[in-house]
Amino acid sequence: MKKTKIDHYTDKEALDFHIKGKPGKIEINSSKPMTTKRDLALAYSPGVAAPVKAISVNPDTAFDYTSKGNLVAVVSNGSAILGMGNLGALASKPVMEGKAILFKRFADIDSIDLEIDSKDTDEIINTIKSIACSFGGINLEDIAAPDCFIIEDKLKEILDIPVFHDDQHGTAIITTAALINALDISRKSIKKIKIVINGAGASAMSCANLFKNSGVPQKNIIMVDRSGVIYRGRKKLNQWKSTHAVDTKFRTLEDAIKGADVFLGLSAKGILTKNMVKKMSKNPIIFACANPDPEIKPEEVNEVRDDAIIATGRSDYPNQVNNLIGFPYVFRGALDVRAKTINEEMKIAAAKAIAKLTREDVPDEVVAAMGGERPHYGKDYIIPSTFDPRLMSIIPAAVAKAAMDTGVARKDIDDFEIYKEQLKQRLNPSLAIMQGINSYIKKNQKKIVFADGEDENTLKAAIAFKNSKLGTPILVGKKQKIKDQLKKIGFSDHFGIEIINSTDTKKREKYVDYLFKKMQREQGLLERDCDRLVRNDRVIWASCMVACGDADGAITGNTRRFGASLDKIKQVVDPRPGEIMFGLNLVVYKGRTIFIGDTSVHEYPSSEQLAEIAISSSRVAKLFGFVPKVAFVSHSTFGQPLTNRTKHIKKAVEILRNKNVDFKFDGDMQPDVALNEEYKELYPFSEIVGNANILIMPGQHSAAISYKLMKTLGETKVIGPLLIGLGQPIEIAPLRSSTSEIINLASIAAYSADVIDYKKN
Repeated sequence: MKKTKIDHYTDKEALDFHIKGKPGKIEINSSKPMTTKRDLALAYSPGVAAPVKAISVNPDTAFDYTSKGNLVAVVSNGSAILGMGNLGALASKPVMEGKAILFKRFADIDSIDLEIDSKDTDEIINTIKSIACSFGGINLEDIAAPDCFIIEDKLKEILDIPVFHDDQHGTAIITTAALINALDISRKSIKKIKIVINGAGASAMSCANLFKNSGVPQKNIIMVDRSGVIYRGRKKLNQWKSTHAVDTKFRTLEDAIKGADVFLGLSAKGILTKNMVKKMSKNPIIFACANPDPEIKPEEVNEVRDDAIIATGRSDYPNQVNNLIGFPYVFRGALDVRAKTINEEMKIAAAKAIAKLTREDVPDEVVAAMGGERPHYGKDYIIPSTFDPRLMSIIPAAVAKAAMDTGVARKDIDDFEIYKEQLKQRLNPSLAIMQGINSYIKKNQKKIVFADGEDENTLKAAIAFKNSKLGTPILVGKKQKIKDQLKKIGFSDHFGIEIINSTDTKKREKYVDYLFKKMQREQGLLERDCDRLVRNDRVIWASCMVACGDADGAITGNTRRFGASLDKIKQVVDPRPGEIMFGLNLVVYKGRTIFIGDTSVHEYPSSEQLAEIAISSSRVAKLFGFVPKVAFVSHSTFGQPLTNRTKHIKKAVEILRNKNVDFKFDGDMQPDVALNEEYKELYPFSEIVGNANILIMPGQHSAAISYKLMKTLGETKVIGPLLIGLGQPIEIAPLRSSTSEIINLASIAAYSADVIDYKKN
């Protein structure tokens, strides 16, 4: 099968992703327990009768007794699918499912995609009208202009819930936020600037409207479409374009751009030339938002101007105009006050909140989420990162307040500080972990060895690692076997990744010499023994590559037991000086991230080892942007019941108290006491009860059983186990790891290679 234009994967791999397990990307889960006959009776008959009667008397109680208040419909007819055009309603379903996932992932909003197989605007309007009572909001998506205008305007008239066409308003909100900050940096007045907008589609018109509502005079915005400048008196203008017509003698983009302060492009590649940029005013603002290729590339602008502020729609340049910064949080705020609509005031409030957030000092946890570099307000940072966790608390609060102030809210928020804290708790803290790591390693490229190069998932992971520009992968394996696997998974032979094995005589001799010098005294091995190990074992080979400086890190496992891989690695690499070696898993469940150790190395850690594991786990948690709160877990809580199995745990706590560590800890306690806030009343003396994010387990068996049960039976995502305390950045993927899990561990190895000093005592 042919490769797609996006070279991060093949069409086959994308199809395999969507078909694996349950087809598609979304499913429905119960938010209430459904285990007993009583549960079912309450959920359906006869218990359901009570809320039915309440809603029939007062329809607003549907927000209280059903999911309506946190449920958004993502609606499309497939007439303008994601840059692919009119491919029909059914073909739009994968995109709409994806949009539904974004709502859930970034704002904890439940969402259902609805594809309407019609091009008749009246039919679409009536369909949405008939089902709207089930939802708290309607997100229109990928509907071609002018139908999208007609549908949205009519639905806003007849419905009492928010209707929001994200293609228009999401872009407008983010662009307005960027404009506010760009004007502040360039010291220009919003009431005096001249703006040229190239493109006259839904998003361009929405941007123009929001610019005007934010203070830009109507006469100061010139819009250009395929036929040229939209001016008063031009023939064959529809009612929407006529709204943006101005009195001007300009007829082309080249005419209009002279002396312009701002260029906004929502059109096509290469429309804006370097010569046009030269003609713009001092400190020009250029938002070239065409995707995937902008109207002009930032480097082209920089060739002719050194005073320009530039934004694009791409993630590989500073200042990405990305709707993901807006729509989840705008809906979150609107839903939380049960808003009847999303009005202009709410959009402006969102834009101002985004702009203000960009100007604030970026705290450490956000630096971790954004890739390890602290951005500073200025030309290259006028829009927050998509993965800035502060977005979740700042934007919804601003939108909710604007809804209350303008009288469209059904429910008031009494204390916005409490509301912001509640919003933070809804955010999945793990979302930013891998995004931050990947952003960092993209800027600090490392060579990572994939030891099991012939394994299908490992091979896919290596290819994705390369194509995602996370670093330089090196495969260990036989070339012909790897080529056979490539054919099987839909890739060509020419995939540009180095393949290495023991046929490389020079490297083999180098690794044998290294291993012999290390092991002749430790284990009494002869040189021929070391040669056999290097030639016959890929884990040994990959570990030697890292130890000898031919690679920065390595990933192995997936085809053998964790312990077997670890035994091989330890023959080549010693523990990091002054640290204990152990396995640490990140377990993510319903928006909460918990570190669990030791999951892999020590069968029964001593009190001293438990204390050291806690110290190292705390260090790693900080590295990922978490404030460590350590619970020493047991079958007892604060000595009840006291047994021989709990005494060494209590001793570990005492050891930490004597060390004066810089993190909070407590124990012994049962896991529910450590994680459930309801226990705070029973144990008010402990800051860790109900609040822990690091669980130090009493033994490897309990740690491994716990996280594997959660991973297998629950909706739990696991990163790891991370191999902590090893003297080189080498990670081990457990048996049957997915491609994504292997990529995550490879990324962590690359990250560790740059941020950890492995020579430090």
